[in-house]
Amino acid sequence: MKEVLLISVFMKRTLVLLCLWFFIWFPLEAFCSTGNTSSSSNPKVINIGALFTLNSVIGGATKPALLAAIDDVNSSPNILNGIELKLILRDTNCSGFIGTMEALQLMESDIVVAIGPQSSGIAHVISHVVNELHVPLLSFGATDPTLAYLQFPYFLRTTHSDYFQMYAIADVLDYYGWREVIAIFVDDDYGRNGISVLGDALAKKRAKISYKASFSPEDPESKINDLLVEVNLMESRVFVVHVNPDTGLNIFSVAKRLNMMSGGYVWIATDWLPSYLDSREAVDPSTMNLLQGVVALRRYIPDTNLKKRFISRWKNLKDKGSTGPGGFNSYALYAYDSVWLAAHALEVFLSEGGNLSFSNDPKLRDTNGTTLHLSLLRVFNGGQQLLQTLLRMNFSGVSGQIQFNQQRDLIHPAFDVLNIGGTGTHRIGYWSNYSHLSIVPPESLYTKPPNISSSSQHLYGVKWPGETSKVPRGWVFPNNGQPLRIAVPNRVGYKEFVSKDNSPQGVKGYCIDVFEAAINLLPYAVPHTYMLFGDGNRNPNYDEIVSQVAQNKYDAAVGDITIVMNRTKIVDFTQPYMESGLVVVAPVKEAKSSPWAFLKPFTKEMWFVTAALFLFVGVVVWILEHRINHEFRGPPRQQLITIFWFSFSTMFFSHRENTVSTLGRLVLIIWLFVVLIINSSYTASLTSILTVQQLTSGIQGIDSLISSSEPIGIQEGSFALNYLVDELNIARSRIVKLKDPEAYLRALNLGPKAGGVAAIVDELPYIELFLTSTNCLYRTVGQEFTKSGLGFAFQRDSPLAVDLSTAILQLSESGDLQKFHNKWLTHTECSIQINQEEENKLSLSSFWGLFLICGIACVLALTLFCYRVFTQYRRFSPEGEEAEVEEIEPSRLSRRSILSTSFNNIMDFVDRKETEIKEILKRKNINESKQTSHNSNGQASSPT
Repeated sequence: MKEVLLISVFMKRTLVLLCLWFFIWFPLEAFCSTGNTSSSSNPKVINIGALFTLNSVIGGATKPALLAAIDDVNSSPNILNGIELKLILRDTNCSGFIGTMEALQLMESDIVVAIGPQSSGIAHVISHVVNELHVPLLSFGATDPTLAYLQFPYFLRTTHSDYFQMYAIADVLDYYGWREVIAIFVDDDYGRNGISVLGDALAKKRAKISYKASFSPEDPESKINDLLVEVNLMESRVFVVHVNPDTGLNIFSVAKRLNMMSGGYVWIATDWLPSYLDSREAVDPSTMNLLQGVVALRRYIPDTNLKKRFISRWKNLKDKGSTGPGGFNSYALYAYDSVWLAAHALEVFLSEGGNLSFSNDPKLRDTNGTTLHLSLLRVFNGGQQLLQTLLRMNFSGVSGQIQFNQQRDLIHPAFDVLNIGGTGTHRIGYWSNYSHLSIVPPESLYTKPPNISSSSQHLYGVKWPGETSKVPRGWVFPNNGQPLRIAVPNRVGYKEFVSKDNSPQGVKGYCIDVFEAAINLLPYAVPHTYMLFGDGNRNPNYDEIVSQVAQNKYDAAVGDITIVMNRTKIVDFTQPYMESGLVVVAPVKEAKSSPWAFLKPFTKEMWFVTAALFLFVGVVVWILEHRINHEFRGPPRQQLITIFWFSFSTMFFSHRENTVSTLGRLVLIIWLFVVLIINSSYTASLTSILTVQQLTSGIQGIDSLISSSEPIGIQEGSFALNYLVDELNIARSRIVKLKDPEAYLRALNLGPKAGGVAAIVDELPYIELFLTSTNCLYRTVGQEFTKSGLGFAFQRDSPLAVDLSTAILQLSESGDLQKFHNKWLTHTECSIQINQEEENKLSLSSFWGLFLICGIACVLALTLFCYRVFTQYRRFSPEGEEAEVEEIEPSRLSRRSILSTSFNNIMDFVDRKETEIKEILKRKNINESKQTSHNSNGQASSPT
């Protein structure tokens, strides 16, 4: 805050001194002819000003472009109706002090539009002047993103802001997968604010600027050398260079001497570098040799006919107006279009009745005998109207479409992505705010829906420094003599995973072997040193280890570190090298045999459905056989006994009743197959229950442990404490911390009533070792209720985490991980989990398919049987009985009695033997035939 106040005081004093100097050197008589208000309803000449550094790369290209634009406007009969534009040039000499002075002199000339400056720093100062005097400022070169219209309403940028360029660079970095970069920039408004936007753009892609290396434009090469030596000792090998085109080449000259333009390095330059190269008609080979492999961005300008005609005129224009060292570059096009933008706006402004008048600002009055003569700085009365007119303009210029959006930026910002190699530059793609990276010109994409997905981003191949086409890794281990600091937990128990050792390495164990094997698979050396974490008297807190890695006290943590959610928020983990998860270990005892053990193979639902299906099949077979099989006939009591006997005798395939009907035999065959499966399954399950040792525990799993109030043991330093308390809401007072397997054994032997624990909750790899050490006296109960793994922890966005993950996968595929496991973590293969009685029972879900098939067969058989009986009944019903029913008066016979009579007739029909029915139908057919024959003979003998 103090710095801001000092800068504000300094700027005010600077403006006062400038005004004082100006009015001392310029005689007062020069202003005597100026009145309080001047206006011209039909001016013949309109003054516009230009303010930039003439002797610069950008200024050398801008001056001839501005002069050409003035000539073209004044010679065109289609604009301004003969009014002449007069250009007043002022040289800022790349100085904020001189630029402010020149701006004040320029404002005295009653200009209606100011063009420039090229410097963002000078633009910040001059914007305050034009805001006060209401003169629109069209800047073709001030690209600082903080030059916003909210603070500077009269500032209008006629080129694209560095906001878009920095997002383009972020997309390029993301395209190649680089997560850390070093920014080298000039320490002024242009450099600082541009790099600030780059940091924001990278943060959205989970990348960052690891170091900001700034320098002053006046710094000698020795300071630049010291700066590059410093950044060369750092990890990142990706450099983004955002400097001025006049002095920026010194960066690469020094980098070349330091061998920083060789393989493994990545250099990305903003548009200052293409502007410098484009300004040179022929770049000497020594300069190109400095830049081999550099990737740079250049403002994209479509290849229109207007642009081609302008470039064809450039030789004559340069000879006519250039005084600086530069030649043609993109800023010349933006400057040319700035003049035409002012001309088009002035024409509309005048046609709409705008008045080119000026008036004194009452706030700039001279008081108390001052000699500053501030009253000579006058306000342009039509400034606000002209500004709004400028914002409405829409025409095609040599730099493309000139049209502003609501944020007062030119529409369709785009950049060429260039690769410098050989004797020139090569375009490898484009970036646009519409579709980001592509290999087709942006204007061809504007008619299509925007697509910024990662799969749609494309660039051509690049020749990187060192003449290689392989994309550099982008980082190395810091070349500062500091090896990788690796924290290793100093464990008390389960030292098979990691423990202290007297060897030069200092540690040993399963985790160490895996890490060393993975490191050896990397294509580069990784100097590292192990640092024990903990006092050796108790297991360290693993959350603290991970936290200190995140705080940069260690570079990584290697050990049996579980990958859990709260840890992944602050560090990056490698691919898990071992699976893990929490389980419950509890004391078990052998289950006593039960007199009702024969019921255990099936669940209650299975018993119920099986019994019901036995009865259902018996009833179906009885219905199908009752009419044709005498074994299924007799008194009702006998038939009921037959149904039950037949149903359950099929369980043992001992049924004595024969089935004679086709449908009955079909149902019985299917049912006997179902019974065979049920019998076999029942026998196998019962055999297992009676012969396999059955173990039981008072704790059935994590759910029963939660519902109890007994103490629970956990491993000291494990994440299980937070999980049980925070996730499962178990009281912290129930938790007992145990440091080694011996403590586990003592606590389980004592039990909860004698100061021990009811069960232990720990990760599966430790439990396997514990059960082995106790000769399988204990068992896990329930299921594994979390899923996780063991991994190595690194600081966020560490590239080592990615490379080591690949190495761990290689170890897994080659079988080396299993070899390390067998070496350190061998354990007896005992039955880890106790037998759960409910899990061993056969349920309905295992047999519903068979039951469904049997049920469908029964239903189909009954349907066919009913259809056959109904057909016979219609043929059997006598005509005489029907006639009798018709003769009865309706009043004497209710509807219910008719239905009852019909139902009784049907049941009586169904109960009869089928042979009787067939005999009756046969006699009926014979009688009908005789009756038909008698009727035929009677008709034949009657007289005609």
